[in-house]
Amino acid sequence: QVQLVESGGGLVQVGDSLRLSCAASGRTSFSFPVGWFRQAPGKEREMVAAINYNGGKIYYTYSVKVRFTISRDNAKNTVYLQMNSLKPADTAVYYCAANQDTDRLVTSQDEYDYWGQGTQVTVSS
Repeated sequence: QVQLVESGGGLVQVGDSLRLSCAASGRTSFSFPVGWFRQAPGKEREMVAAINYNGGKIYYTYSVKVRFTISRDNAKNTVYLQMNSLKPADTAVYYCAANQDTDRLVTSQDEYDYWGQGTQVTVSS
């Protein structure tokens, strides 16, 4: 099984940046796709970005394109989400998730099997 731990959330001002990290453990190989999701109060969880096993294929939801960057360091078993030009609408709990049964880009939330506990991001105006 895969264990995922997110970190890097916090309280920031509009226009600030944050880098979230998703550290994976429990498997000898980190060659699986990872997605970042977020859930704001009263809203459904949505996919923010996803990356395939080697970073060669990436997906972003429209609202974060240009502002957010997903990347991975397989030597460190970690996936990152660099978030720039943050807006109040980005306020949410951010989760990372993994699908250890494939190496392709996975853009369907239902296909992710393992989830972290989440990290809060609050953007104050």
